[in-house]
Amino acid sequence: MTGIILLALYVALFVAAMVGVGLVTRGREKHDFTALKTVTFGDESAVRPNRIASVISVLVIFLLWGAFTGSSITPIHVPGPFVGEGGFSYTARDAAGQEDDAEVRFTVHPVGEAVEEPALEEGEGFAKNDVGLIGAYRSELFRVVANDGEGAEVIAVNGQAIAPGETVAIENGTVTMTPRGSLNVAPARGFQMESIWLPAPEEVVAAFIDIAVNGYQNFTLFEHLGWSLIRVLAGFVLGAAVGIPLGYAMGLSGWFRGWFDPIVEFMRPVPPLALIPLVIIWFGIWETGKIVLLFLAALWIMAIAARAGVSGVNITKIHAAYSLGASKAQILRHVIIPNSLPEIFTGARVAMGVCWGTVVAAELVAAQKGAGMMIIAASKFQLTQIVIMGIILIGLIGYGIDILMRKAEDWLVPWKGRS
Repeated sequence: MTGIILLALYVALFVAAMVGVGLVTRGREKHDFTALKTVTFGDESAVRPNRIASVISVLVIFLLWGAFTGSSITPIHVPGPFVGEGGFSYTARDAAGQEDDAEVRFTVHPVGEAVEEPALEEGEGFAKNDVGLIGAYRSELFRVVANDGEGAEVIAVNGQAIAPGETVAIENGTVTMTPRGSLNVAPARGFQMESIWLPAPEEVVAAFIDIAVNGYQNFTLFEHLGWSLIRVLAGFVLGAAVGIPLGYAMGLSGWFRGWFDPIVEFMRPVPPLALIPLVIIWFGIWETGKIVLLFLAALWIMAIAARAGVSGVNITKIHAAYSLGASKAQILRHVIIPNSLPEIFTGARVAMGVCWGTVVAAELVAAQKGAGMMIIAASKFQLTQIVIMGIILIGLIGYGIDILMRKAEDWLVPWKGRS
């Protein structure tokens, strides 16, 4: 239910922001024929990201995160779990058929916080009052008839009839009767998420500062991230070194394409994670196995990108070079390679992203350091704040790598998108 509300709020804020920014900026944008430019293949300048939308998007995600976790650094919060004094009355019937009323008082408190139980007044009839403590987001079982005499049973809660398996709503919660006649009290949980499921932003920041200063699992944060990056780069470089020549060969030779095409097309849809057991059997659980897995993750992507780049070279350029007396080697160097580089760079960006995502699984097995190892180790102890911190760092580093590769592409392949 919380997830549906969160998604609905996100969509509503997206639409509201788009309409609001559109009303504010109306009249400032050009509406001549140049504004009607359409997206063409290889031309990313046709639609550029709206930086205002980017800023608002990040703020909306942060706001929703804080609102649904009760963060102290966000001004708006959705209703949280009930905390405080609560209670209800119940009607018990003894073996002789007599009925009597009693009360159950409880205190709902944040988990881990020491509190005192409410004062107990037993009552005058055979049905005795009960008290107890319940942790927020938790439920508690009250065996109210245990002290009400032999054969006593609960027949109503707050005046409403109840039977095993039925639930009665009370103020700030519900009461459900179990098959054995006990009452399971569940205080209202609201819409905020418990810290073990989704910690507040300040908890993630605190975890980052703590690990940055003190390290985690005998290694510093820099060492964890550095080793993951080294593994990714090693696997990617090996995959590119083999995949690009293979792709060129498949794009230039019918024999090579016929020979390797079944292998490449068969391995392309196989996820790298499915290869982990085989890689462990063949190469062991240490660094060699991890790098081989990342190598296989990049190999097929780079081969297909290089093949597509060669196949996409405009044939008129090759005919023009032949007419000018160029040799095959000159055509390869001055026509085919330059015109295929944009496609290869696109494949490299995809391959790097796949490798960076696969490194978490690669470090799942017998890794002593690495971002993936840090996440897996934290998840075993339900340290969600460290898990989310690791995910954010992986995403930021991956985004940074993609930006660097885009800049390298702009510098090395300035002719991309030009005919």
